[in-house]
Amino acid sequence: MRQPPLCSATKVKVSALHEKSQAELTQSLDQYKRELLDLKVQQVAGAGASKGSKIRDVRKNISRVLTVITRKNRDSVIAQYAGKKHIPKDLRAKKTRAIRRALTKHESTRRTVRQQKKDAHFAVRQYAIK
Repeated sequence: MRQPPLCSATKVKVSALHEKSQAELTQSLDQYKRELLDLKVQQVAGAGASKGSKIRDVRKNISRVLTVITRKNRDSVIAQYAGKKHIPKDLRAKKTRAIRRALTKHESTRRTVRQQKKDAHFAVRQYAIK
């Protein structure tokens, strides 16, 4: 089934882009870039302000295509590192700086040898109150 050519005046759907292959995405990216160039030439030539909204739509479509390409590349690299011990820093969960530097659960519950001896020899006393 052949798809109709992309129309610049309308916003391209990201869901439609996700279904395309890498080659199709690069082809549509080139098409959008050519279209943007044509629109800019027309604008400079004095076509008027009507090209402004079309230029904006084409620029947004280019950014959507680039975002999908980047996401697909990133997902493929993440799949390569799945189950491995070391993951590149840019693929790790960002979270917050404080969370990344906080002690792990295991580290926070560990006790020193000295503290273990204190706990063993001087246990907390419990008194029965009448």
